[in-house]
Amino acid sequence: MKKIKKHKFFRWGLSYPFSTMDPIILYKRLKDEFGDLNWWPVDHSYHKYNGSDKEFEIIIGAILTQNTAWSNVEKALDELKKKKVLSITSICNLDDVTLRKLIKSSGFFNQKAVRIKNISCYLRDNYSSNLDLFFNQDLIVLREELLSLNGIGPETADSILLYAGNKPIFVVDAYTKRICKRLGLTDDLTYTSIQRYFQDFLSKVFSDDSLVKAYNELHALIVIFAKDYCRKKPFCKSCPLNDVCSYAEILAE
Repeated sequence: MKKIKKHKFFRWGLSYPFSTMDPIILYKRLKDEFGDLNWWPVDHSYHKYNGSDKEFEIIIGAILTQNTAWSNVEKALDELKKKKVLSITSICNLDDVTLRKLIKSSGFFNQKAVRIKNISCYLRDNYSSNLDLFFNQDLIVLREELLSLNGIGPETADSILLYAGNKPIFVVDAYTKRICKRLGLTDDLTYTSIQRYFQDFLSKVFSDDSLVKAYNELHALIVIFAKDYCRKKPFCKSCPLNDVCSYAEILAE
């Protein structure tokens, strides 16, 4: 059986052994491995030139990324930019056939076109296309409002809240659930339980002002870690966390 090493992580001011794992240790070790990822990617120059909202690009990206790779989302966003329709008003005025064609690369484009048109027109009709007005609400109220919209589930809603609205909420996705299970972080793998687990740990270490950045970075770090190492068929041998991974230990037996 592979023996779990007990390292000390002095760079981050920690002096306890890595015989156990929690969200704080996970965050610091992944950050040391991958650095700052500065997620969510946004085309600032496009929005500056066209006078549109970068937050809206994040909202659309959060819907487009449902059940597909980010590379496919980028292609769809590029098509929307080429037609200069990446704004609330433009999407609302765009005919359905053209919208479906522009976002086809993202997959499930019929459903996503409906969802994109729906949230765009909702923002226009209820907030006069003013995203500052939309996001200037209590987090819980805003989350419930997003979840009430067609095709907006917890992961999409929380991605919009965190990355577009700068709200302190942790996003849970399939990668997070996979890593929680393999690292033995928590036995309860429901969305709400994992989210509460991460938020409870991180909120004790980070100030209110820095929580958004911490949630932002940790989610992005988990995504790249899962894509590079902790895949469905993982690369345990070269994984930077194999010394604290229950799954790697089992495979090494």
